Amino acid sequence: MTRREEFAAVRKGGESLATRNFVMATLPHSHSGILKFGLITSRQAARRAVVRNRIRRHLRAILVKHGDKLESGRYLVMVARHKAGEASFQELEADWLRLALRLGILKEDQPKEQNLD
Repeated sequence: MTRREEFAAVRKGGESLATRNFVMATLPHSHSGILKFGLITSRQAARRAVVRNRIRRHLRAILVKHGDKLESGRYLVMVARHKAGEASFQELEADWLRLALRLGILKEDQPKEQNLD
């Protein structure tokens, strides 16, 4: 996502939840099959650009790792909080998974094939 209107629509009309490290907001959209995401890391989240960029890299890596599990046809906005700069990748990932489950944006797990040997 790059347009201010998209971010504003998700923040205003979407469902959001928060942890100590970041806020996640989501909103269905009409472009089926496409997941659009945006990251917000303000100076309030971390004073130094190096830390803000590291937070962005971590959040993008989490999306790459778990993106195939997300429902398509959604906007997803993640806003870094002040504590995100102190969090490890594992802590951010655990928070992200917790929020994704609570928001119900993860695809249903496919039934495992049984081995009939």
